Amino acid sequence: MDLIERLRGILGKAHVLTGKDAEGYGRDWTGKYTSTPLAVLRPADRDEAAAVMKLANETGTPVVPVAGNTGLAGGAHAEGALMISLERMNRIREIRPEARIAIVEAGVVLASLHAAAEAQGLIFPLIFGARGSAMIGGVLSTNAGGSNVLRYGNTRALCLGLEVVLPDGRVMELMSELHKDNTGYDLKDLFIGAEGTLGLITAAVLKLSPKPRAYATAMVAVPALSDALILLNRLQAETGGAVEAFEYMPDTYMARLAKCRPDLRPPFAETHAVSILVEVGATAPRDAIPAEDGSLPVVNLLEQVLAGMMEEGALLDAVVARSDAQRAQMWERREAAAEITFSRLPIVDSDVALPLDKVATFVERMEARLPQIDPQADTITVGHLGDGNLHYAVWPSRDDEALKDAIREAVEDVVADLGGSFSAEHGIGLSKLATMRRRKNPVALEVMGGIKAALDPRGIMNPGKLLP
Repeated sequence: MDLIERLRGILGKAHVLTGKDAEGYGRDWTGKYTSTPLAVLRPADRDEAAAVMKLANETGTPVVPVAGNTGLAGGAHAEGALMISLERMNRIREIRPEARIAIVEAGVVLASLHAAAEAQGLIFPLIFGARGSAMIGGVLSTNAGGSNVLRYGNTRALCLGLEVVLPDGRVMELMSELHKDNTGYDLKDLFIGAEGTLGLITAAVLKLSPKPRAYATAMVAVPALSDALILLNRLQAETGGAVEAFEYMPDTYMARLAKCRPDLRPPFAETHAVSILVEVGATAPRDAIPAEDGSLPVVNLLEQVLAGMMEEGALLDAVVARSDAQRAQMWERREAAAEITFSRLPIVDSDVALPLDKVATFVERMEARLPQIDPQADTITVGHLGDGNLHYAVWPSRDDEALKDAIREAVEDVVADLGGSFSAEHGIGLSKLATMRRRKNPVALEVMGGIKAALDPRGIMNPGKLLP
């Protein structure tokens, strides 16, 4: 109680939540990870966050940062810990259109930054389904990916600078606005993707991009997954690298979507084994100014490429969006992925990355291997095919930890053999600790442990996560 009173002295009683007031913070989006935080703390600014961290370090009290709590790997589990919520640190300090940067606090909701950038004719091109609740601190801490990595890169590529409160309460000012800064270690990249285990991100300098003047969006069916790469490369060549998204939705995904979301009608009259959502963004006026007949050059180009490939037999079907409403419905099918994947339990959820030309091989090998482990298991897969990221989920026939771990190990085996990664964008959190222990290079783990010990010698920052 002495600690709680001291925290109230720093933040005020209204911003130190305990008991029933803190209950909602202890449950993540999936519902799998629940906890009872010692208290939920809501600092208003960096200085209050630093004072809280200093006190936590002095008392050896564990601290778990939380942003929008939309993670899928248990990274914000906070049993008996102080949970620091960034929700009040939600100011967009500055948007500078000429420099194409935004300076924001860590509690800014992703959708709010999208709206502020769009008002300036720009975009912050990190896009995923939870953008209405995910916050900048969270997406930085997990190095989030999303649908537009193909063109713009993941969160790490979109960040120029950070403001970080270290575990002992010191503030490390790394708010660089520079695209080139060769002055030693790139320290900001230690904290991006560290899942709150090294410090508390409180603000960032983020890169903005020109808002496309027009989009060309289509659902395309290809004969086999291996044919999708031919489509991607053809589109990249024809559009000058303007493909923004290339999303994979197989027949198993479409079947589950039809069951869970009957309001979203299927894109084609018949079901195809491999469906791709492709989107091209046009920034040049020549590609976006309507022709005399009202058609858009970028849409015409996409149609021409798809028609040519249809004639070659490289495509089975294609539907091009003719309105913003049709485009939105295409995206709604894809962004329902988390909802429909977690609509059935038990589940083994894998988030893997593979070399682009090995994605089809991964699927083929898992289709052969999974029945040997669990003949009654079902799968549902969806992915950012343009950057090799698959969300490969298995619904096992029974809720048996040994069975689920055998499935995980099978996925790990195939991924490792193909030179892939067992974590693409969801992070490690709690759910992948065993995989991290089995699969991460032991020297790399030792180095990571050394960095953790140097920055957080008392081990108070998000303990038990990321590092096995």
